[in-house]
Amino acid sequence: MTDGAANQKSMTIIVTKGTLDWAYPPFILATTAAAMGVNTTMFFTFYGLGLLLKKMDLKISTLGNPAMKMPMMGMHMSMPNWMSTIPGIDSMASSMMKNMIKKKGVASIEELREMAIEADVKMIACQMTLDLFEIKKEDLIDGPILGGAATWVDNAVRSDINLYI
Repeated sequence: MTDGAANQKSMTIIVTKGTLDWAYPPFILATTAAAMGVNTTMFFTFYGLGLLLKKMDLKISTLGNPAMKMPMMGMHMSMPNWMSTIPGIDSMASSMMKNMIKKKGVASIEELREMAIEADVKMIACQMTLDLFEIKKEDLIDGPILGGAATWVDNAVRSDINLYI
């Protein structure tokens, strides 16, 4: 190990959520950290594992998200929790969010995921979650390694920053 590598900062991120809005923070933080020279590891478990699937159809959920305000008609309108009971509201909100992301030129999750791979972000797919949800390794993108909590802990105890998202 060179002296520079021994002094390199490192970060781990546990990714547990797989909705469109919750997919952005871990990928933005991971790609930013990697661009800044931070050795970055992402551990995808439970619903976060869906972010490693080859085929994603990410949606947002309006339920339990009172802070969600969408720009509409020149103002920001919030989505009350009761609206999530209306059939199709999550699909509508997801379409609105995807359109806003595209219109504002924000990178898609697929693009951010590819950027993470290109930046050598280490991705760990939780083996227990694969087994639990009956997901095959072939369903995942190329690149992630399989591991469990011990794999993450091994990285985390040597890291400067550990995040749970």
